[in-house]
Amino acid sequence: MDAVPCVRVSRCHAQQFRKSLESQGVLDCSLGLLKDSDKTVLLPILPSCVSQLDLQSLKTSSSNTCEVVWSRELWPSKKERGKTSHCKLEKILRELLECHGEKWSEEVRRDIPRNFQRHGDLVLLGDRSFSLPLWKKMDQELWSAVASGLGAKRVAKMSRVSSDRFRSPVVAVLLGDHSWVKHVDNGISYEFDVTKSMFSAGNITEKLRIAEFNCREETVVDLYAGIGYFTLPYLVHASASHVHACEWNPDAVEALRKNLEANGVSDRCTIHQGDNRQLALCDLADRVNIGLIPSSEDSWPVACRLLKRTTGGILHIHHNVTSPLPNRAVSAVTSNADAQFPTDREAWQAWASDTANRITSLLKDITGAAWVTNIQHIERVKSYAPHVHHVVLDLECRPY
Repeated sequence: MDAVPCVRVSRCHAQQFRKSLESQGVLDCSLGLLKDSDKTVLLPILPSCVSQLDLQSLKTSSSNTCEVVWSRELWPSKKERGKTSHCKLEKILRELLECHGEKWSEEVRRDIPRNFQRHGDLVLLGDRSFSLPLWKKMDQELWSAVASGLGAKRVAKMSRVSSDRFRSPVVAVLLGDHSWVKHVDNGISYEFDVTKSMFSAGNITEKLRIAEFNCREETVVDLYAGIGYFTLPYLVHASASHVHACEWNPDAVEALRKNLEANGVSDRCTIHQGDNRQLALCDLADRVNIGLIPSSEDSWPVACRLLKRTTGGILHIHHNVTSPLPNRAVSAVTSNADAQFPTDREAWQAWASDTANRITSLLKDITGAAWVTNIQHIERVKSYAPHVHHVVLDLECRPY
C-alpha cells in the first residue's frame, strides 16, 4: 500500500491522542493503529488533513510529544476487517446452502452473525445466530464453514449467562478440541476458559485509563479481580508495588494465576480466594478497585476498612447509573424549548455526591475519626441501555 501519514505517540497515551484526533475529524478510521517496537503507536490520519494538523496544540493539550511520520505497514481497522469477514462468510454459506438444496433468503441473511468475539483462533458467536432449523442438518459442515469464513480454527457459541452465584457463561464448543483461549489487550496477555469465564471487552477504556496511573510504591486492592481485567494493568503498566487480588470464583482464580505468571508479575500479587466481605486485611491500601456492576455497595465497608488510616487513599467505585427519563406527558404538552430535564452527566454527578457522603459516614463509623472525601473524576465506561451507564467514581478519601 502507499505510505500513510501517521501521528507517532507513546503507547500509554495512544487512547488520549486517538480521541483528540477523532474529535478533530482527522483520524483515518478505515485503518487500525500500529504498535511500533519502541513503545510508540502510529495513529493514521487522513492525507488531506496533514496540512491542517496542529501538532503544537496536541502537544500543549496533552503535555506529551508527538510527530508526523509515514508508514506502509498499516492494516484495515477492526471494523473494516469485520465487513470483509462478513462478506466472505456470506459467500461460503451461500455455497453450503446450495449443496444442501436450500435457498438463500433475507431471513437466512439476518440469521448470520454480524458481531462476534474473537479470542486468538476461536470465534465466540452470540446466542441469536444460526437459529433457523435448516442449519441443524449441516452439523459440523456448518461450523467448519463458519471457521473458514471468519479465519478461525475453533468455533463456540454462547447461549446465556447462568444464574449461579459466579454468573458463569453457558458456552458450547462447536468446533475444536479445547476451550482455553488467549486475548491480548494493550500488551497484556489474558488466558481463560471461554466455557467458564467471560472476557469483558467493553472495559478496554477503563483498562487503558488504569494503565496511565502512576502507582509506584502503592499497594492496591482489587476486590473483584476476575481473571485479572484490572489487576494486570495495575501491575504491568501502572507499576503498583503490590496488588491484593480478591476473587471467589475458582475458575477465574485458576485463570488469574496463569495470567500473573504469563505476564511476569506473580511476585507482586497476592490472591485471596473467597468472599471479599470476609477479607482479613485492613489499613494497608493506597487504592481500592471496586469493579462490580450494577452495584458494588456490599463491599463499600470492606473498601473503607482497607484504606490506610494515616494517609487514606483513593476508591475507584464502579456502578451502573440510571438517568431519570423526561415525563412524556409533560413534554408532549409543553412548547417550552428550555424545559430542563436532568442530563446523564447530572445524574452521574448526583450519584457521585451521594456516594461520597455515604463513604464519608462509613469511614467515620469504621475508624472513629473524621474523614474528608473529594470527587476526583467520573469516568463513563460504556452504556447498557439508553440512560443506563457504567461509570467509575475516583473518590479521594483522607483522614481529617
